[in-house]
Amino acid sequence: MCTALFYAAGGGYMGRTLDLEYGYGEQVTVTPRGYLDNRYGMVGMAAVADGYPLYYDGVNEAGLAMAGLNFPHSARYAPPPDVGVEVAVHRLIPTLLGRCESVDQAVSLLRGLVLCDRPFSDRYPTASLHWMLADAGRSVVVESTADGVRIMENPARVLANEPPLPHQLSHLSHYANLTPAPPQDAWQQPLSRGGGTVGLPGDFTSPARFVRGAYVAAHAAPTGEPISQVFRMMAAVAVPSGCVLAEDGRPVITRYTACMDLRGRAYLYSTYGCHRLRGVALRPSVLEGNSLTTYPLPEQEDILWEN
Repeated sequence: MCTALFYAAGGGYMGRTLDLEYGYGEQVTVTPRGYLDNRYGMVGMAAVADGYPLYYDGVNEAGLAMAGLNFPHSARYAPPPDVGVEVAVHRLIPTLLGRCESVDQAVSLLRGLVLCDRPFSDRYPTASLHWMLADAGRSVVVESTADGVRIMENPARVLANEPPLPHQLSHLSHYANLTPAPPQDAWQQPLSRGGGTVGLPGDFTSPARFVRGAYVAAHAAPTGEPISQVFRMMAAVAVPSGCVLAEDGRPVITRYTACMDLRGRAYLYSTYGCHRLRGVALRPSVLEGNSLTTYPLPEQEDILWEN
């Protein structure tokens, strides 16, 4: 369970939640230029294995952002090809963010690659994912299914899990009339606040989160602090402990919420246990290094007591 959305105000921001019942030791990770033989450095959330950053999401120094979301039923990948240029699923985010400065460049590169099922290791098998890409002016979704790889424009500016994007957009059409509206009569005034959201689904299934995410992406107004606005928007799809249970009975939670600042080239985040915002910017001191820089996730609330 995950949700991502694109907020175009102020140069562009991508928000995402990661909803799981467990973690893989993920940390905010900076990959400098040249570390993976890449042109651009990047920062995002990754599990580092044998010195390789297995990115869940990230933004690069050119202002291109990407997030991978769970896609367990529909994802299908090609076997490693005998000919052609392959990219394993776990290498897709660092490859595109490391080589491309825009969605257009990423799409062009993708069309020449074979997205293949080549596991990183026994501990990290190939993940079933689809992806959202965004720069300041464009957002697309990449899905690899039994029908092949599709690169689709994303008019809703949001992505959840199953089903594939075309089905999510079709379902979204049932809510096309959910727009804010003033009350018709004076007696309706006490009921008018939030009236434009009547009928929005309130559960935590992927289609419901997609609809709520699309609603806030369409209607959230620009504010003086867009980063705070993104975190407020992502709160509409966050999962509290106990509301969703995995098959083994463990609670699924929003382990972290992230905001990727495309103009500021920075990664902002909070965790389930610590709501204080933290940020890592792509400064020269980390971009020009020769090793990964990692930042462990805080798990305890950091409260500023006023007395």
